[in-house]
Amino acid sequence: MNLRDWGWDEHWAAAFAPHAAEGLQPARVVRQDRGAWELQMEAGVRSAEATGRFRLALESGAADLPAVGDWAAVDSRPSCDRAGLAAVLPRRTCLARQDSGRATRAQVLAANVDVAFLVGALDAGRGFSLARLERALALVRAGGAEAVAVLNKADLCDDIGGRVREAQSAAPDVVVIAVSAIEGWGVDELRPWLAAGRTGVLLGPSGVGKSALANALLGEARQATGAVREEDARGRHTTTRRELFRLPDGGLLIDTAGLREFQPWDAAGDLDSVFPEVAELAAHCRFRDCRHEGEPGCAVQLALGDGSLDARRFEHYLRLKREQAYQEQKRDLGAQLAEKTRWKQIAQWQKDMYRHREK
Repeated sequence: MNLRDWGWDEHWAAAFAPHAAEGLQPARVVRQDRGAWELQMEAGVRSAEATGRFRLALESGAADLPAVGDWAAVDSRPSCDRAGLAAVLPRRTCLARQDSGRATRAQVLAANVDVAFLVGALDAGRGFSLARLERALALVRAGGAEAVAVLNKADLCDDIGGRVREAQSAAPDVVVIAVSAIEGWGVDELRPWLAAGRTGVLLGPSGVGKSALANALLGEARQATGAVREEDARGRHTTTRRELFRLPDGGLLIDTAGLREFQPWDAAGDLDSVFPEVAELAAHCRFRDCRHEGEPGCAVQLALGDGSLDARRFEHYLRLKREQAYQEQKRDLGAQLAEKTRWKQIAQWQKDMYRHREK
């Protein structure tokens, strides 16, 4: 298997050079499931586990857990049942959200992707949400990838044009495409973003048809699909792991499990690109540090008053700003506590050393 078929290029070859000098081999993470990884190597797919050195780096916080899409340096000695994952190459892009219930840790959803398809659904379920689209867009922009909004199940919608316009209002500079993965129409409009060697990822909640969309792009039923629950129109988790597939045209696609929470990680600096109208108005406020909450000469409040600024959009902008500020405070506090613990351990080690000398 030629690794160029999986996205390998001169950039990755240069990044890998120090590891090649150690006799390691390159591989791409193609599957992640409950702490286990499968790697695509030139010799084929192999299961992998972290080497001792890499495990120490993970425990010390000097390295991140490998994610689907990562390129890795691997010890592939044939005497071992599993390859030894020794290092992860620096990522080009990284889509991460706040780990559920942990404000001081990021969960990487996918690495080294070129485009993220933000999937919603136009059926009677709960798969279409402007606020969720804005959150997803903030996550993708923070991660450095391109975004495309995909409105699936359009065959079940009576006003496709109206829903597309709504989505466009929430993502003004993003391409919005209505598709029906089951019926098969509209799917081909996504293929230009998945040219040979490019990597895409499907992001969205359960029940919006991500796996059906993956099957349509693959041209075969590789991913299990399921119906939404009738009693509350919520989707069932049919995909429980992240996996990277090669498409017939040479592109690459990551399918992911449904996301209940879409809390962007470290997206504070990218909110202006998600809400460009707010950023443009803020530039005309009297005070540079205007909070847009009643200060004199506030251009944002003036626009809200005359209706030229969407109140829903502005309220969501403020909410995301508050959430990002809270995250930063939690991370700072976590770093302070970690440093305090480290110095306590050093002090205890010194005490133990002196006691040992006295004896």
